[in-house]
Amino acid sequence: MSITASHELTPETDIGRPGRLILLNGTSSSGKSSIATELLGSLDGTWFHLGIDQFHRIRARREMSDEAFLSVFQRTVLGFHRAVAGMASAGNDVVVDHIVGEHWRLADCLAVFDGLQVLFVGVRCSLPELERRERERSNRTIGRAAAQFPIVHEHGVYDVEVESDRQTPVECAAIIRDRLEAGPPTAFDQLRAM
Repeated sequence: MSITASHELTPETDIGRPGRLILLNGTSSSGKSSIATELLGSLDGTWFHLGIDQFHRIRARREMSDEAFLSVFQRTVLGFHRAVAGMASAGNDVVVDHIVGEHWRLADCLAVFDGLQVLFVGVRCSLPELERRERERSNRTIGRAAAQFPIVHEHGVYDVEVESDRQTPVECAAIIRDRLEAGPPTAFDQLRAM
């Protein structure tokens, strides 16, 4: 079987340059996916949107103990980080929709995304608004956002922050785009130094 020219890497394929990451961090129902959609429509070039919820949805549903589920859950998150890093390492720009709450998640992101340009974005939303959104959406677990709320921004360092209860997804995307164009991000370097 021969490989035709259409299956070869083209000169425009630049797998030597790592892609950029825009890492959106916020609680469940904070509006990350809506902001990601706006970013994909407004940023120059070809961007991908990878969300942690996508990875949880494609996992087989089986009955298991809480201990077994915790192990599967953690491996899913760790695999998600490596999938994102793989896309960026191949030269793809990626908007990442994530909940970087517990310390182990942030520590793993800092390690796995080392060498990649990561714009770390805090997506903030008031707790009353998060709870309202949870009640209105049939696919949300009531109380999840409240559980995540005290810890999701605990590390305190971002390149830029948006407030999804006061700004529309279009406005949030514009703020993020402006920061992306303003210069190299520094939040991950600061967090590694800490």
